[in-house]
Amino acid sequence: MQTGTFQARRAVLLAILLGSLCTSGSSVPADGLSSASVPAKGPLLFSEDFDGDLSRWVVEQGGGGTTRILDSHLDIDDGAGPKDKGGCTVWFREKLYAPILIEYEATMVQNGGANDRVSDLNCFWMATDPEHPGDFFAASGERGGNFKKYDSLNLYYVGYGANGNITTRFRRYPRDREDRPLAPQYDLSEARFMNVPNRKVLLTLVADGPVVRFFRDGELVFDFRDEKPYREGWFGFRTVRNHLRIDRFRVYSLDPSKKT
Repeated sequence: MQTGTFQARRAVLLAILLGSLCTSGSSVPADGLSSASVPAKGPLLFSEDFDGDLSRWVVEQGGGGTTRILDSHLDIDDGAGPKDKGGCTVWFREKLYAPILIEYEATMVQNGGANDRVSDLNCFWMATDPEHPGDFFAASGERGGNFKKYDSLNLYYVGYGANGNITTRFRRYPRDREDRPLAPQYDLSEARFMNVPNRKVLLTLVADGPVVRFFRDGELVFDFRDEKPYREGWFGFRTVRNHLRIDRFRVYSLDPSKKT
């Protein structure tokens, strides 16, 4: 009886431990993507099909690149720029409030262009600037697309197929630039998590209180539980030395009757 009781207690403790681990990190298993589904959408808050101009966007870009509307797409063709100062972030002007779902279509262009290297399909969301709480875009000129200038912001970041298309990473900012190590579930290098040239993908971002998720083509890549979640802020496309096209940008309120 004592042995049976001990084994039962051990099983209960093990279940509790596993449950706590599952609620504090990614749900991406070692052998593939999670089966969790994209949450139900509520009302549409914003939409952009890029058939007009860039008046709803703020472009922060270093030298050697162009950002424009081309053939009803947002076309970001980012060159090298000055050393360590290149890169481009295109911010949506409207501030967003959780719980929300952001989605858009993206294509990494490879057509012989000078910047067609198929890397860094990145993004920021729920971004705020503690140094300029009243005007997020006050420091746009100073940032100028330089990746290091974003380290002090509060935000969620995914570098999808970054660093020459060899890493896909999730980070929560602010970040210490010397703090390189990441938990394995947020630092991926398998080929299935990398960019494929000239193939359209659907990216979906979720900010729902402590639930922060990133999906690619409806499959969960990152599932983060934030003890101190960012509940408001701005969204931005992010890339460097790359050519990408964006279309069908949408922001939805999450359906309050459905739990993520």
